[in-house]
Amino acid sequence: MARLTRAETQERNRARVLAAARAEFAERGFREAKIDTIAERAELTRGAVYSNFPGKRALYFAVLADDAAGAPVPPAARSASVRDALGALARAWVARLPLATDADEPAWLGVDLVPEVIADERVRRPYAQLKRLDALVLGLALERLGRRPRQVRLAETALTLLHGSSQLAAAAPGFGEPFNVVRACEQLADLDLDDHWPLPPLVTPVRAADAPWQPPSIVDELRGTPAGPHDGVVAVLGLHRLSAVEEAVRAGAEVTAILVTSQPDELAPLARLSLTELRNQLRHAVPPEAWPELHLVVDETGALAAVAGVDAVSDATETAVRVEHGRIVARADGWGACHAAATYRA
Repeated sequence: MARLTRAETQERNRARVLAAARAEFAERGFREAKIDTIAERAELTRGAVYSNFPGKRALYFAVLADDAAGAPVPPAARSASVRDALGALARAWVARLPLATDADEPAWLGVDLVPEVIADERVRRPYAQLKRLDALVLGLALERLGRRPRQVRLAETALTLLHGSSQLAAAAPGFGEPFNVVRACEQLADLDLDDHWPLPPLVTPVRAADAPWQPPSIVDELRGTPAGPHDGVVAVLGLHRLSAVEEAVRAGAEVTAILVTSQPDELAPLARLSLTELRNQLRHAVPPEAWPELHLVVDETGALAAVAGVDAVSDATETAVRVEHGRIVARADGWGACHAAATYRA
């Protein structure tokens, strides 16, 4: 038998750790799970676990992201209206919640996600931005189905209701009627939340540039497919600045958002988890033709950011470049960079 390369061995060990961790988290819950026990289940050393994951929380996020990525792909949605889309989203959402009759079943794997987010500001702030990104993407899709110019507040309200139902299902199984949650989400379609898009209060200067845009192969996490080097705006955004995406979208540009972080070992899996769950939600609720012209990429290594001219990244990074015919023709750095690049005219 041919010997495995170092990279192949590391990948195999990582898969073993993930499988062992998933079993441990499902059996004991995140709080009671032990790294030593996970190592024993994987038939590896404690050091081998830590060589792949910096800690138990990072491993937990990676397990949840892996599970979300492996979820069955639903058939394409056929929603014809905002009401239909919200109803389909809610039905898919409540269908995966634990019930009171599930008391003898293994713990819901994601039950400890929100408590872990709440426990640490370093996680809570990026998670808040990821949820704002969820609302933006869902809102943009609802706008294509309805007549109102901005539906982000509506999306935020629906997601608030659905996330709340998740937390109650975990804390008080059997409380509430799932079908009422679905009906409530459908009724939200009639709300007028006086939603509008204000221009950004601060826009950084944009400057002309001339450089090739030749990114390595990338995956659009929103669609789960390879993403080509699109013309339009490429925004390199730290996980504290994700809401700035809307500044480029509202200017009418096709946008590729490259998500970066100074804590990739822990926060990149959290970002992938959030985006994969968002993708699954859209598949249930919104027909493909209504999905927004927005591409979302998680850049764990910073390689994509470097191609865009960003050599050092942090969670506060905001840089945007304008790409035309495969070349970077303009760039802006700092708050308002997305709007500046999107409205650039040579």
